Amino acid sequence: MDNITALGGDVYEIDTRMAGYAGITAGYLILGDRPCLVETGTSTSAPVVRDALASLGVGPNDLATVVVTHIHLDHAGGVGDMAAYFPQAQIVVHEKGARHLADPSRLMKSARMVWGDQLDTLFGELSPTDAERIVALGDTGAIDLGNGRTLASHYSPGHAKHHVGLIDSGTGDLYVGDAAGVYLPQTGDLRPATPPPDFDLQTALDSIALFQALGPQRLLFSHYGPVGAVQETLERSAEELRIWVDLTKQAHEMGMDLDHAVAMVRDRTRERYTALKAEDETAEHFELLSGAPSNVAGILHWLDKVSP
Repeated sequence: MDNITALGGDVYEIDTRMAGYAGITAGYLILGDRPCLVETGTSTSAPVVRDALASLGVGPNDLATVVVTHIHLDHAGGVGDMAAYFPQAQIVVHEKGARHLADPSRLMKSARMVWGDQLDTLFGELSPTDAERIVALGDTGAIDLGNGRTLASHYSPGHAKHHVGLIDSGTGDLYVGDAAGVYLPQTGDLRPATPPPDFDLQTALDSIALFQALGPQRLLFSHYGPVGAVQETLERSAEELRIWVDLTKQAHEMGMDLDHAVAMVRDRTRERYTALKAEDETAEHFELLSGAPSNVAGILHWLDKVSP
């Protein structure tokens, strides 16, 4: 299948084809003794992911674990569907996200407020997962991949209060979710992901520092793909956060409303990203994944809490 890439170490990247786009959201299959899917993608992508697993030899009763870095719908929207397709799989999530997977009604209601009619095309509906099948992680935890190989989870909020990073003992791969931002493989651009309501600068920087301390061999971005230049990329992700916060702070101090703040930050950061110079589909992808409106709104929300 053309949406599967072998990354070595029995790890496969699966393009979930979010909303029909390529290169937007990745899920990853670790194909050990106890096959594990990291990130499901959206509900509308669930059949794509299921078919990719089937083509890699993982049938309905073979998947041991589904783990999500956090419960935003582009990462975990397909959890209920995958739980139904793979009835033996345990569903692993941070304890702050567990109840929303069991009863997604509040999560879906707030998502509908943010996305409106776009919700159905972009994400679809997160269906509930039987609470008995959900394993809730604390600040650290470990998922058994079989043969002594584990996927260790590390609580890494800042982007979202239910976010974890996951490190594979077999490969040294670190699944960074959205805590290190959004990476665009076509151009090598990296930009923060700071949506409301949970963004907090120090917490986000602490999460990146934790990732550095774990000494991973490679970063696997949910958006999008593997990156080998670990320290350099994590340093860049901290720098990006500081730049976006500084610019949004200036707009906040000048009393700008959201639209004007977004326009200013977008204008002053544009030169940092090759993708935005292209004015093509790549630029559109970037905006969809790490939109300036959502980033600036998240930073303003945080600024209103810390310096009203």
